[in-house]
Amino acid sequence: MEFLSFLESLRAPWLDAVMRVVTLLGSEALFLTLALFVFWCTDKRDGYYLLMTGFAGITLNMFLKITCRIPRPWVRNPSLTVVEGAKAGAGGYSFPSGHTQNITATLGVVAVTQRRRWVRILCPAVVLLVAFSRMYLGVHTPADVLTAMATSALLVLALYPVARWAGERWQRWLALLLGMLAVSVGYLLYALLWPFPAYTDAANLAEAQKHAWTLLGAVSAMCLCCWVDGRWLRSPTKAVWWAQLLKTVIGLALVLGVKEGLKPLMTLLFGAALFPSAIRYFCCVMVAALVWPMSFRFFARLGRH
Repeated sequence: MEFLSFLESLRAPWLDAVMRVVTLLGSEALFLTLALFVFWCTDKRDGYYLLMTGFAGITLNMFLKITCRIPRPWVRNPSLTVVEGAKAGAGGYSFPSGHTQNITATLGVVAVTQRRRWVRILCPAVVLLVAFSRMYLGVHTPADVLTAMATSALLVLALYPVARWAGERWQRWLALLLGMLAVSVGYLLYALLWPFPAYTDAANLAEAQKHAWTLLGAVSAMCLCCWVDGRWLRSPTKAVWWAQLLKTVIGLALVLGVKEGLKPLMTLLFGAALFPSAIRYFCCVMVAALVWPMSFRFFARLGRH
């Protein structure tokens, strides 16, 4: 808490604005964008590796949040202030940091799969900058961000040999994804059925349960997509640079449209229920990993002559 008070004394309007932008790098949007770009345009093996690491990291992060139940810094110490606008992206319990987990897992995979030296220097630098931004904004403590970095880095390193073992064999990737599905089911049952103490914050528990449903839907769809693509579709990833750009921009717009378009529909049909998150993210992943890749042979032919 003393370190957060020190950072609070360093705040300035221009630096607040910079840190609010930097912290966005740890959001779900960047993870999805980079994961889909790798999966669509560079190498499916690295795409599966990135998604597996992300899924595992999110599961571990949410498990620790709801198990440890450590409140946010401003709840533990009301004298601390938060940079204006930062609370909007700081839902749920504090420990460990979700943004730090996202950026560490995402750029950790990029760093170990790329041989360019500048990439391996830039990725850790961005991770540290995002972690610092979470503390500067006042939404996380050093323990939150350090734990998130450590656990995500361990996952990146632990899953790397597993990803190399799976290689280009879709059957092995399917087996790994089915294992991740079993973990997702276990986490969902834990979040729904565990007798948490009476003092557990209801909103934070609901947030953990919603994430559990979301993860279940996403991983279930990924298993199905892996099977269909491996057996029949086998969508290519190569194309000329401008076709890759077109493929990525249109694909991201399509996935985002499905994600945001289904939200009011699910609310209309099911009200405040949490399980529709599984349906919504199942549909998003199906579009991203199966429906949209059906067009990739067309993009691969563009610009050949």
